Amino acid sequence: MGQTFMKEKGILYLVLTMSLPMVLSMMVNSLYNIIDSYFVAKISEDAMTALSLVYPLQNLVNAVTIGLGVGINAVIAYFLGAQEQKKADQAAVQGTVLNVLHGLALMIVCIAAVPAFLRLFTSDASTVGMGVRYSRIVFGFAVVISMDLSFEKIFQAVGKMTVSMVSMLCGCIANIILDPLLIFGWGPFPALGIEGAAIATGLGQVLTLVMYLFYYFLRPIPVRLRLRCLKPDREIIKRLYAVGISASLTLMLPSLTISCLNIILAGFSQAYVLVLGVYYKLQTFLYLTANGIVQGIRPLIGYNYGAGMQDRVRKIYQTSLYLIAAIMALGTVLCLAFPAPLMGLFTDSADTVSAGASALRIICIGFAVSSVSVTTCGALEGLGMGKPSLLISLCRYLLFLLPAAFLLSRILGASGVWFGFPVAEFLTAAISGMLFRKAVRTFF
Repeated sequence: MGQTFMKEKGILYLVLTMSLPMVLSMMVNSLYNIIDSYFVAKISEDAMTALSLVYPLQNLVNAVTIGLGVGINAVIAYFLGAQEQKKADQAAVQGTVLNVLHGLALMIVCIAAVPAFLRLFTSDASTVGMGVRYSRIVFGFAVVISMDLSFEKIFQAVGKMTVSMVSMLCGCIANIILDPLLIFGWGPFPALGIEGAAIATGLGQVLTLVMYLFYYFLRPIPVRLRLRCLKPDREIIKRLYAVGISASLTLMLPSLTISCLNIILAGFSQAYVLVLGVYYKLQTFLYLTANGIVQGIRPLIGYNYGAGMQDRVRKIYQTSLYLIAAIMALGTVLCLAFPAPLMGLFTDSADTVSAGASALRIICIGFAVSSVSVTTCGALEGLGMGKPSLLISLCRYLLFLLPAAFLLSRILGASGVWFGFPVAEFLTAAISGMLFRKAVRTFF
């Protein structure tokens, strides 16, 4: 079969060629997030705060749909490596249908819950109103998001990274172009404010889906979506959720963490809530880039594991770890060298910029060491081992970060929250190394 190159090509060549398209996609997606926030910040600081508070719910939608997408990716790659074509097709079809149902449920729940959710963190009527208006539009596209992510993981599972890259780029570029047009009413477009940002996001997602469908029907891939594959298969669904649930929970944890940290920070000043929101916008540029490498290696690990090539699995892990560590080191340098200009992209308040610059200098201490946990989570998911991957994320976001942030904030004030980040990263890296070594001994 055409995708046997995954077990034949050199490791570094494979990791780079599979990952670079996804890295580019993740970087553009991060750039879109930053530009989107930049334009929203021009509306008002309240608008930027509203987006920061809505972000955990948006991350929830992404977590559930991406999580099952990771399951789709891992299961397809494994069955292709094991030369079981029918089961690979079934995994694609049944996973996509389940993800659409997830998207529909999330659309209903998030639209209904967002007003009460926002009032947990602010009593400002303007901020709540903007957040609700933005959310009702953005979450209306949840089903489209679920389909986008299912197709993305299907194409990645068969090694078609360039298709994912082009489709995502088209959606992101459309977002970037439409943002100022719809927010500020440039040219013939109406000035829609924060609703314009939401519409631009939704239309970009629709364009991404159109591109995936275009490629699927005009350039056939090894995995096919067939009606006869709709009949539920218990073994396949179990495999999908074994990875998907753990991956979803892993992706949900940042949302829960942000909400908890917002509660701690709000006790000091609402400005720190904005600082945390801006930090998470900025760090996506690094971590989504690293995630591009993880997305590239996940099908490689799954395919080679299915084909029984254990040595290649180890080498893929090591190579990706070095690459991700280099990205994180670069992020550390940028945050140490230009913290104030980075924060100044999202707020004109001198006090907020100063507080944010201090936060970046502290948080970035843990960037490089976090490459161990990021790489290990991706490798374990590729092996179909969702539980240890989830344990690493639990350590990173809940078991280590929240207690450290709370305790240090009692001693150092708001700065203690920022010191909690590097403390959690160093402790989680140690746990990650032990879990991966155990996985290697158990399976290989």
